[in-house]
Amino acid sequence: MSLQCGIVGLPNVGKSTIFNALTASNIPAENYPFCTIEPHIGIVPLPDSRLNVLEEIYQPEQTIPATVEFIDIAGLVKGASKGEGLGNKFLSQIRQVSAIVHVVRCFDDENIIHVEGKVDPLNDIELIETELLLADLETLEKSEKRLFKLAKNNKNAKFEHDIVLRLKKHCEGGNLAKEFNSNSAESQFIKSLFLLTNKPFLYVANVDENTLLNKDQNLYLNKLIEHVTKKSDRYIKLCGKIEQEISVLDKDERNEFLNEYGLKNPGLNKLIQEGFNLLGLQTYFTGGPKEVKAWTIKKGSTAPEAAGVIHSDFEKGFIKAEVVKYDDLKKLMSEKNVKEAGLSQLQGKEYIVEDGDCIYFHFNV
Repeated sequence: MSLQCGIVGLPNVGKSTIFNALTASNIPAENYPFCTIEPHIGIVPLPDSRLNVLEEIYQPEQTIPATVEFIDIAGLVKGASKGEGLGNKFLSQIRQVSAIVHVVRCFDDENIIHVEGKVDPLNDIELIETELLLADLETLEKSEKRLFKLAKNNKNAKFEHDIVLRLKKHCEGGNLAKEFNSNSAESQFIKSLFLLTNKPFLYVANVDENTLLNKDQNLYLNKLIEHVTKKSDRYIKLCGKIEQEISVLDKDERNEFLNEYGLKNPGLNKLIQEGFNLLGLQTYFTGGPKEVKAWTIKKGSTAPEAAGVIHSDFEKGFIKAEVVKYDDLKKLMSEKNVKEAGLSQLQGKEYIVEDGDCIYFHFNV
């Protein structure tokens, strides 16, 4: 399932530091090698403590986690929508991703020059969103012209043309496409326009050491939190510098480092998990003596669709799914115990798979 999170940000906000930390880290599954397809694309394992419990139960030869794909998108400067800097490359790359991770600088450092002359998270957010909006308005302009010609003799084209006009007005007011009020039919059409500001956003506040340890009040962070909360978007805070230091340590050193800083987990764990959620994904598990594996599916997938992720034959010849809930398995520590307690369920084609389901598929081809 090739769904990517694109990491964006202005120059010198710590975007590449965070991406480099992601690519250097191999957390939490040491036996799953980090994979770089191209220099700016990385596949990282999804941290999931449930796999540790399933390993204990099944004692498998190998354990395979779910993964998340991140792409370090070309840096953006003012005027990107008009081709300034690496603008065209930036826009073509951001069109390919399903979700946007926006790294925002929330720290002072006189040795690191801010491209806009001063640290101002809200200005940074506005600058990037404006460039994305300008690109979207260009897309809407083209759609409007195309649909205007068709709308005279086509009822559906007229419906779409009306939406484009309303959406264009909305975006001209400085509002993102994802903030546009629409019903399900309208949303479906808007989705087909592939607008950049219709993608889900996660803001990453890159803070300094003291803020991470709650030693300092950080006005930059407070501004970002207030802005994001108003828009009902998600954010996390992390310190890119510390994350890069953690990422190159072995397991024992990493645990020692985290203890020193009073951290439970690396901040990157949260970033990877949030990225996974942002893409609208969830996992289910299969387990046995050969392997325990986390499979990635879209939220709302049916049992046959989930089976198809393993192999298309599983979906074609689907008969039923034997489902054990992870919590029951954790409590009773074996499939046999769960079945004897009457907690195993046989589900048919209509069953919507839930996150953490442990499934055995019955199929016939």
